[in-house]
Amino acid sequence: MKSEYDLVVVGGGAAGLSAAQYGARANLSTLVVEEMAPGGQALLIDGLENYPGLVGPVSGYVFAEAMRSQAESFGAEFLTASASSLAREPDGRFRLETSEGPVSALALILATGAKHRHLGVPGEEAFAGKGVSYCATCDGPFFKGKRMLVVGGGDAACDEAMFLSKLSDRILMVHRKDRFRAQKALAERVLANPRIEVRFSTTVAEIRGDKKVSSVLLEGPGGRVEEAVEAVFVFVGSIPQAALVPEAARDESGSLLTDERMATSLPGIFAAGDLRATPFRQLVTSCADGAVAAHSAAQYIDELRGKAYV
Repeated sequence: MKSEYDLVVVGGGAAGLSAAQYGARANLSTLVVEEMAPGGQALLIDGLENYPGLVGPVSGYVFAEAMRSQAESFGAEFLTASASSLAREPDGRFRLETSEGPVSALALILATGAKHRHLGVPGEEAFAGKGVSYCATCDGPFFKGKRMLVVGGGDAACDEAMFLSKLSDRILMVHRKDRFRAQKALAERVLANPRIEVRFSTTVAEIRGDKKVSSVLLEGPGGRVEEAVEAVFVFVGSIPQAALVPEAARDESGSLLTDERMATSLPGIFAAGDLRATPFRQLVTSCADGAVAAHSAAQYIDELRGKAYV
């Protein structure tokens, strides 16, 4: 692997893979730095059915592998490593420190996504991996036929509740608001599912058990009640992973603010996907973000080289 590139993309989820493809097709030497397997959260999707042009459910893994292969076919390179720090060199290039050594680039696209937000209630950390999970497709099959709790009211929570309902007819779902914030069609599908019991205006006060989860203490309109469950699946939002650019402008949630070109407040640094402030987080919007970010990065690099089209 060489150490100097035109464009470095940090993060190999849908946004990063899309950016890599468009960057490489623009004839930029492009490197994707990803600490895990390319695909990001897409790898957790059991059946992708709402991506334009895809007819019938497709696994997230198959979709992500196709994106990675496509990016590589255009010349993008991949480095399995974690990124620890970022600095601008005196010559204007960016220096990214990774666990596999430093790399530099004329422009950078951050597509580091967001990590699952936790409930912060007693028992959650103690039973992580022992009944508490943040990925239904990963851990749901271990609890086939068991009573499971899903916490949350967005797209992810509804998606995962529907998946779990294929494994058990005893799914309990709670949401702190009086209605779902998920897309209407998805919310209606959950509410119409006889295998899912939904309780609104209800929160988790405590997760209980001995060596593994055995029950939860719920707090709702009628007060506190203990419910027997063997698994708790948490989908209550995410935390943007923007530690590489602490000085960049962001909103109250910590998401990076960008303009319509995906440019952050730091010249030469662009953001795409779940990392940035956006009203709608979906696979298709992440891919679009990545394409726009790569196009904008290519224009930025042309300007640096005095080759901007005017």
